[in-house]
Amino acid sequence: MDANQIRDMFPILDQEVNGHPLVYLDSAATSHKPTEVIEKVSKYYQAYNSNVHRGVHTLGNYATEGYEGAREKVRKFINAKSTKEIIYTRGTTTALNIVATSYAREHCQEGDEIVITPMEHHSNLIPWQQVARITGATLKYIPLQEDGSISLDDVRETVTPQTKVVAMVHVSNVLGTINPIKEVTQIAHENGAVMVVDGAQSTPHMKVDVQDLNCDFFAFSGHKMCAPTGIGVLYGKKKLLEKMEPVEFGGEMIDFVELHESTWKELPWKFEGGTPIIAGAIGLGAAIDFLESIGFDHIQQHEHELVQYAMEKLNDINGFRLYGPKERGGLITFNLDDVHPHDLATVLDAEGIAVRAGHHCAQPLMKWLDVSATARASFYIYNTKADVDRLVEGLIKTKEYFGDVDG
Repeated sequence: MDANQIRDMFPILDQEVNGHPLVYLDSAATSHKPTEVIEKVSKYYQAYNSNVHRGVHTLGNYATEGYEGAREKVRKFINAKSTKEIIYTRGTTTALNIVATSYAREHCQEGDEIVITPMEHHSNLIPWQQVARITGATLKYIPLQEDGSISLDDVRETVTPQTKVVAMVHVSNVLGTINPIKEVTQIAHENGAVMVVDGAQSTPHMKVDVQDLNCDFFAFSGHKMCAPTGIGVLYGKKKLLEKMEPVEFGGEMIDFVELHESTWKELPWKFEGGTPIIAGAIGLGAAIDFLESIGFDHIQQHEHELVQYAMEKLNDINGFRLYGPKERGGLITFNLDDVHPHDLATVLDAEGIAVRAGHHCAQPLMKWLDVSATARASFYIYNTKADVDRLVEGLIKTKEYFGDVDG
């Protein structure tokens, strides 16, 4: 199945924007949804909309089967040992905040260390800032190499026996850097620390095996992998989750409630207070089915070819500046000399080309790059080389618009 056939499965892509066929290069922010996912969510609302777990009627049973059936799909998808280790959340941000609030605040104190990198999305930075502020722990950063990668020697120097948490992005949403999570996890464990992984930009694009990585926590979002918005997953090792307290309290997550004390349900439901994200979970299950039908070997190879093709074409543009390592995930972050990224994105939008511009929720990394903002083109299964060609044409037109006629 080629990219054009896959593209036809996404109805939103069959439109014009500002008089031009849409070229969508912002999948790192959110991906589009194929027809089969949209139909699966729609069927839930049309045919068996009901709350889960609570009822004994037929619609409630159908909804529960869909909701919990999707959890088993997630378990297999990331190769967790048990569905008890799969917690539904609103997304990566919520999942990381659960770990920071429920685990780290209870296990960190003054004199302890939390180790992260300067390339982290704010969702995997600010929660650790707050843990450090509240507990008195020290926040430390693994330095970046010149190309935006990390060195395992630097990891070994930064992580010490005082380190309680190492938190790291699997794939950078700005640089495209693919971090050596398995090796970093080993170093963390050798020093008695837990490993927390932000998988928002890796899970949609590559096969993830949490048992092989041996990380303690892994977070990802559905909306970046063809599922609806508002659904995400926190994976955690059962032995850790069992000792953690819930962070939200109310219905669904309780076992028995008395006037002055209550007890919690077993995993994973003790972390899923309130009416859960039923349609989102069902949509996530459908998205997993869709992606696995395409195959992650195919997805990775397709994105690798697109990125290599794009870098070859874009580097020929005068004033084009690329950020990040040569080997990267499916995105390209760049600037054009003397053109602000927001202006660049505006001109491209007039040509029907959607890219992201700004600090990408990574302001410390922008400071490290010595820029205020960048533009980012991110690719997915429905993008083609023709989309890259349109991007190149759009950037040349942008330079002409701002007075550079040399290309």
